[in-house]
Amino acid sequence: MTKSKKVFLNGVYLPIENANVSVMDRGFLFGDGIYEVIPVYHGNLFRFDSHLERLENSLNLTRIENPYSRYEWWEIMLPLIDNAKDQYIYFQVTRGAAEKRDHAFPKGADPTVFMMCNDIAPFNEKENGVKAISLEDNRWSACNIKAISLLGNILLRQQAVENDCAEALLVRDGYVTEGSASNVFVVIDDILITPPKSNFILPGITRDVILELALANNIPVSEDVISLDALKTASEIWFASSTREILPVVELDGVPVGNGKAGRLWHTMNELLQTYKTSSATSEK
Repeated sequence: MTKSKKVFLNGVYLPIENANVSVMDRGFLFGDGIYEVIPVYHGNLFRFDSHLERLENSLNLTRIENPYSRYEWWEIMLPLIDNAKDQYIYFQVTRGAAEKRDHAFPKGADPTVFMMCNDIAPFNEKENGVKAISLEDNRWSACNIKAISLLGNILLRQQAVENDCAEALLVRDGYVTEGSASNVFVVIDDILITPPKSNFILPGITRDVILELALANNIPVSEDVISLDALKTASEIWFASSTREILPVVELDGVPVGNGKAGRLWHTMNELLQTYKTSSATSEK
C-alpha cells in the first residue's frame, strides 16, 4: 500500500488527502498570498536564511502577517523532509478566510499556512540543453513579490510548451527580464551577465549563488541590462531556478545559441554549483 504524503496545514500535520481550506480563503478567491520554495540536499535546507528573507520581503510588500519566526519555520519543515532524497519544500501563506468576498483586506482573518515536500525530479535534458522562445513580458509590475497569483507566468509558460520549448524568455520594452519560472543569464564576450534586480524580476536565490560563485572563482560577471540586439550576440544563455538549477539554452526562437550545445562556461558553473551544494548546504536555524 502506498504511504500517504504528509503535509502541514495551519498548525497540523496530516495526510494530503485530508488537507482542506475554506472556499472563502482569499488565496482561493483572489490569489491573495505568497509562496516560497526551498531545495533540500542531503537532508539540509539550502540557503534557508536567504529564502526566509525573501519570504519576509514578500509578506511585508503584501501586508500579510508573518505567523512564525525563522526558527519556527525551520522546525515546521523538518518533519516533512526525507534525508535520503533531494527534495524541495513548497509553502504558501495566504491572507486567510473572510466572511465575505471583498477586495479590501478582511479584519481579524488569520493567515492560512500550507506546506509540503516533494522529490526533485531529475531533468534529463539538462546536459543536452533546452529550447526556448522569447515572448513579450506582459505581467504586472510587481514581479519581485513571490505571489501565488501566477496566471501571467502560466500563460507564458504554456506558450513555450506549445512551441516545444522548455521555457519562455521574457522581454519588456526591448530588454530581457527573466524566464516565466526562472532567472536569465547570458554570456557575451566571455562576460556572464544577468539583469539587475528590480520590480520586474524575482530576486532568485540560485541567481545570487551563481553571482557569488562567479566572483569567488574569478569569472567576469556583470549585473546589467540585456537588449534584444545584445541577446543575439550571446554565446551562451542559461535559465536558473531552485528546482532545475542551471539550464543551458541551445536554441532560442528556432536559432542555435552559440554552437548549439551547452557552453564551456555553463559546464564550469554547473560543476561549481554541484560542489557548493554538497559542501555548503546547511540547515540554518
